[in-house]
Amino acid sequence: MDYRMKRIASCLLAGAIVISGTGVGTYGAQTGGVSAVIATGLSSNGSPAAGFSKMLSQCLIESDKAVAEAAAQAEEQVSENDVPVVASEYADIAIAQVDNYVNVRSEPNTDSEVLGKLYNNSAATVLETTEDGWYKITSGSVTGYVKCEYVVTGDEELAKKVSTRYATVTTTTLYVRMEPSTEAGILTMLGEGDDFVVVDDSMKDSGWVIVTTEEGDGYVSTDYVNLWTDYVTAESKAEEEARLAKEEAERQAAAAAAAKAKQKSSKSSSSSDGTSSSGGSSASYAAPSGSNGQAVASYASQFIGNPYVYGGSSLTNGTDCSGFVMSVYAAFGISLPHSSSGQRSAGYEVNLSEAQPGDIVCYSGHVGIYVGNNTIVHASTPSSGIKYSTATYRNVLSVRRIF
Repeated sequence: MDYRMKRIASCLLAGAIVISGTGVGTYGAQTGGVSAVIATGLSSNGSPAAGFSKMLSQCLIESDKAVAEAAAQAEEQVSENDVPVVASEYADIAIAQVDNYVNVRSEPNTDSEVLGKLYNNSAATVLETTEDGWYKITSGSVTGYVKCEYVVTGDEELAKKVSTRYATVTTTTLYVRMEPSTEAGILTMLGEGDDFVVVDDSMKDSGWVIVTTEEGDGYVSTDYVNLWTDYVTAESKAEEEARLAKEEAERQAAAAAAAKAKQKSSKSSSSSDGTSSSGGSSASYAAPSGSNGQAVASYASQFIGNPYVYGGSSLTNGTDCSGFVMSVYAAFGISLPHSSSGQRSAGYEVNLSEAQPGDIVCYSGHVGIYVGNNTIVHASTPSSGIKYSTATYRNVLSVRRIF
């Protein structure tokens, strides 16, 4: 018997009890029987009586509802037992792939107002897609529309390539370990507020990530860092104007500082190490001479071979990388923070291919001074002290020009 015939039989049997009016006996014996029900439910010409037909129809409807409810409950139960599918965090990330930039417009057409620019390899979050080939995106402070053909979406490999994963130290001194354990040997120490590039965060759920430092790659506990991903984002018209004005002001300030340094050097005839801590060394160093990046590079190169000291700022008795850059520039009247991440925001940015002597070359948690010929001078490590290195010996994050 197929499924529908079984349902009809069940409805007829149930109807027998109702129509006969006699119910079921003490021992469950039915007093009427199905044949009696059928006979009662038929008219003289053999067609279903109106009342019986209505009852049978209602029974079938209620049976359909019960089957549907049971199926829905079963589907819900299966869904609860399924492993949820988590969308990739890069699914709605759009990366501009253009020669220079693509305009972000107020409406999805080329006649609307330009709100800002999404530069090549900059990232945006896709909010919606229009039917005529535009994405509504948000990037930085800009929300608007870009043509779909100028961006790539959902490409995890590209998104990772154009972004940088950072760990910002949140404790006074953080040990970088050789293994993911507090019992492992110490590779080096990191200072509060400094940013370091994360090269592997696959173990973050167990409390460790691998960062790159001047001493090499090592493990840091996620309890003492903030993890974040840095994308280049769109620039609004107002931000572009402010940036250009700021860069011009910085160039003028650098020129003024250079003039001041030149005046100072012309009056100075005594040697100086350019720091507030100078005792102990018997070596003689020339005072700052000149008022440009080349003068900075020449002055800094005098201190080759002097010691590296974590947290120090003495060019003669010991300094760390940011202390070295800070103290060299202090000799030229330029005040810089004692922090590699802070110095990464100093002056204005130039391309590595355009680097000139005196530029600050910034790495993950490290800085040095460019001296020309793809070379930097920097306070490297406790074992090597202040030395020359190839500028591209590590991945360069930024090059900042002061003069």
